[in-house]
Amino acid sequence: MANSVRPDNWRDVIAARLRERNRNETSRYADIILYNNRLFDTAAKLRQENLELKIDKKIRDSTGSTAGSDLAAITNAQIQSLEKKILAQQEELTDLHKRKGEHSQLIINLNQKLTELQRTLAEKVQALAEQGAMNVALREELDELKVNHITVKDESLALQLRANTAEEKLRTIQDENNKLLNLLMEYKCRDADIMNKENDRFIKEKKARIESELERAIRDIPGPSSLCGMGDMDRFDFGSDGPPEGIEFKFDAHDGEVNAVRWSPIERVVATGGADRKVKMWDVSKGVCEPRGSLVGSNQGINSVEFDTTGSFLLAASNDFASRVWTVCDQRLRHTLTGHSGKVLAAKFLGSAFVVTGSHDRTLKIWDLKNRSCTETKFAGSSCNDLVTTDSFSVISGHFDKKIRFWDTRTADCTANDISLQGKITSLDLSKDAKFLLCCVRDDTINMLDLRNNKIIRTFSADNFKVGCDWARVAFSPTCQRLAAGASDGSVYIWNVNGPLETVLKDPNGSGAAVTAVSWHPFSSVLASVDRAKKCTIWSNA
Repeated sequence: MANSVRPDNWRDVIAARLRERNRNETSRYADIILYNNRLFDTAAKLRQENLELKIDKKIRDSTGSTAGSDLAAITNAQIQSLEKKILAQQEELTDLHKRKGEHSQLIINLNQKLTELQRTLAEKVQALAEQGAMNVALREELDELKVNHITVKDESLALQLRANTAEEKLRTIQDENNKLLNLLMEYKCRDADIMNKENDRFIKEKKARIESELERAIRDIPGPSSLCGMGDMDRFDFGSDGPPEGIEFKFDAHDGEVNAVRWSPIERVVATGGADRKVKMWDVSKGVCEPRGSLVGSNQGINSVEFDTTGSFLLAASNDFASRVWTVCDQRLRHTLTGHSGKVLAAKFLGSAFVVTGSHDRTLKIWDLKNRSCTETKFAGSSCNDLVTTDSFSVISGHFDKKIRFWDTRTADCTANDISLQGKITSLDLSKDAKFLLCCVRDDTINMLDLRNNKIIRTFSADNFKVGCDWARVAFSPTCQRLAAGASDGSVYIWNVNGPLETVLKDPNGSGAAVTAVSWHPFSSVLASVDRAKKCTIWSNA
């Protein structure tokens, strides 16, 4: 029957059940109520008879006692009998009154219980209504959540597809970039071969001209042009594999200490950075030093200089907490990267559109040159003295706390365990195949690491070799067969990568000022060094 109740008449059903329950509860006391009513009627009737008898007695007493003794005896017997009946009726009436009171109290209690039950029923009905409304609201919310879940799931699938597409595009671009870099290196090697051939041909022509002039001199034929011809000869032996043997020429590069030097990857141009807040470019292709330009804009001394792979841009780090990028062709300042809270000690190009900088404020920052903004800050925990980049994602940094750290620009933390050395690291240099890392350490040693297993495979040192400053730069040769480092006494030490010290380059007329940085020409054994005495020296084996 409960299953047949319709939702619209549930109140009538509850009321009917309550009425039925009331009938069932009151039917138990119907006989008691009926007997009680009869007793009330009998008691009223007996009272009336009693009243009539009393009146009759008074009348008889007033008219005198004329009846005989027999009649009086009968009347007294009847009166006593009636009195007994009245007494019994009164006791019965008292008992009925008592039972009536009990029944009334029971009825009152039942009425109270009925009221409480009705109130409870009303509360439950109200609660049922509220639960029904809440159920409806929850169903609506559940339906909405289902719709939102479907929407989020569709969006997630769409984002996943976009991510997969972007990843495929990134891989394609990386492959194209690698192909372009390989093609560029091939073109550079080809240009170097052509340049070497031209130099060889030019040297042969000069040699033939000199021999001709000597023959003319022997025959007493004046040949003053021979001396000019020797002066005009290009002195760089770009085809030689031997180490530099002496000074080609030396010149004043800056008005103060010279902190950085770097060769252009496409021209015979060397760039220097000094404490006079300038970056200067020098053309040394003709055997003499010719100023190529001066890049200004820095507010304090320059700590490092770096060309990009195409030689079109030049990057410099400065003590004024900033790094700057100039275009080489027009020598205009293109980007000023500010955001460090300490002097910037090293800056390198990261791919073609990014720059990574290391600062005394113990952080590394990645810069987007297109947006001219910092895209990421890496907290190293120690001052970064130098850094190198292996590809578009990997960075290696050397720090004041004697550690080398490896970073992946796609993650926030170091990608491998730190390598601890015996002293604070002044500079790093990477071989062309990115397999070996050169580390100059303040304990007057140079360590070579194999990056394939992150272990030191060789340590270079010499009796009189002393590192001149905390930012002294060392460098691999173009063929990675040698390494060069400047010393505190103004000399340049050159080791073979297999261990032995090959030569020590000294200027007999030099001031003995500490050499701060060295740089090899990218296609020859020509070496450039700078020192604290404002000088830049070009070393060659010509």
